[in-house]
Amino acid sequence: MTKFDKSKLPSRYVTEGPSKAPHRSYYYAMGMTEEEIHQPLVGVATCWNEAAPCNIALNRQAQAVKMGVKQALGTPREFTTITVTDGIAMGHEGMRSSLASREAIADTVELTMRGHCYDALVGLAGCDKSLPGMMMAMVRLNVPSVFIYGGSILPGKAPDVPQVPEDFKSRDLTVQDMFEAVGRHQNGTLSEEALTILERVACPSAGACGGQFTANTMACVSEAIGLALMNSSGMPAPYESRDQYGEASGRAVMTLLEKNIRARDVVTLKSLQNAARVVACTGGSTNAGLHLPAIANEAGIDFYLDDVCEIFRDTPYFVDLKPGGQFVAKDLYDVGGIPVVMKELRKAGLIHEDCLTASGRSIGEELDLIDREADGKVIYPIEAPLTKTGGVVGLKGNLAPEGAIVKVAGIPSQNQVFTGPARVFECEEDAFAAVQKREYEEGEVIVIRNEGPAGGPGMREMLATTAALSGQGMGKKVALITDGRFSGATRGFCVGHVGPEAAHGGPIALIKTGDVITIDAIKGTLSVDLSDEDLAQRKADWKGPRETIYASGALWKFAQQVGATYKGAVTHPGGKAERHVYMDI
Repeated sequence: MTKFDKSKLPSRYVTEGPSKAPHRSYYYAMGMTEEEIHQPLVGVATCWNEAAPCNIALNRQAQAVKMGVKQALGTPREFTTITVTDGIAMGHEGMRSSLASREAIADTVELTMRGHCYDALVGLAGCDKSLPGMMMAMVRLNVPSVFIYGGSILPGKAPDVPQVPEDFKSRDLTVQDMFEAVGRHQNGTLSEEALTILERVACPSAGACGGQFTANTMACVSEAIGLALMNSSGMPAPYESRDQYGEASGRAVMTLLEKNIRARDVVTLKSLQNAARVVACTGGSTNAGLHLPAIANEAGIDFYLDDVCEIFRDTPYFVDLKPGGQFVAKDLYDVGGIPVVMKELRKAGLIHEDCLTASGRSIGEELDLIDREADGKVIYPIEAPLTKTGGVVGLKGNLAPEGAIVKVAGIPSQNQVFTGPARVFECEEDAFAAVQKREYEEGEVIVIRNEGPAGGPGMREMLATTAALSGQGMGKKVALITDGRFSGATRGFCVGHVGPEAAHGGPIALIKTGDVITIDAIKGTLSVDLSDEDLAQRKADWKGPRETIYASGALWKFAQQVGATYKGAVTHPGGKAERHVYMDI
């Protein structure tokens, strides 16, 4: 006898009844017992690969998840999907593959689950797009689901040798420091010998980038949105304690299956709002403004860039993490992690406590179990925040009718308004080359266009350019706007996600060098000093989108299908258009 009645579970199509004898023969071929075949089949999906440290530990962690599933009388079936690692894809053509990989991850997990009729899903992910991609698949399939993050990298330490400048020795290092070190090397303030030493110590272990960049931001989202067990995203990848969370996640998914608690019971408008709060108060990556709408799309919920930014606007910023602050993910874990952060938000009435979580308990019930308090160093008390509003601000205006986003965490309020003449570049390579040669002036607004989801294609991140500017000491002396994205590691006054993008004829396509642009993060505006008539005339004279070299293959397909940035740059209609739910087939 098994604990579960499979008469309503998808796996009945591959394990139950005489007609499924051929299917069962395949399972026997893999060494499964009769009992295992007739238990619920649980997909254990990982983004394990040898592309980067972010994913290298997921294989080990998946084994722990499988043990947990087995303990709770389920049968785990492990499979892998792709991931593109931004740290290695950054600054060249490879970055075009990054955002498209999010869709590919969601699609391949969906296809694997559907093809084999698995009943529930535990998803493990490590690098930037793999986290939202995995969560999107969970919500799309609407199966009982538990997400688990692979964990962050340990902080790097520079050796005490004369070649390395003191400011590198005095802080924890992340990959962000390496991108900025390149800028310093280019402007002659860092030797090649120092660069060689630093590159060997900046990333000392398995795990995803250590600051509150996109991976850790979306890991925090996984807890806040309810798809991950509380505190499961915190400990670094090398810690053996991650395996205990893996086992617990395997058992948890079986509890959810037993109670028929599905991903869309967890991911609701309220839980998306909770997630946006956590991004705001931790100074998280602007990419959350792209990924939260994409996750919402899978559930048929309208939760767009405007909605994310509205929450950012009235959420205090009180967790001091890189890149805007000084601490890394391990430091946040050491002082209690996201549960303590959410406890502070609850004190100000900024959390919906009735949202379900992966444990089957509500957020409020989970927070009642947390006895730690804000330490005052990494997590400030919410009544004494670093700044009164969130670390990210939404912008709108005649240059961005569909919106744009800017990260202001760590930027003093007096520096949050910038007016200057545009210096326009048609792609990131042109901008990066100009920055390397110092072919720009202090006080200018650097405009990088044709880097949106369709126009790039792929909506690349501009970290190489922004890090070079910071390395040259110009991060606060120029501004930058783009229809592309920024890495979660970007610092400085950098506006991304400008919509409509240039390829769709948005105003950013019409700007000329010398036009005066104003970015006002206090009022939330992004405008160019042109009349409606001027813009209309330029639109009439516009020659259409720039041709790219991507005329076939996956990137061409992505460019054809991808929608507006403010809706998450998604490639299908989502939950609103669906006519069936996979779990109920």
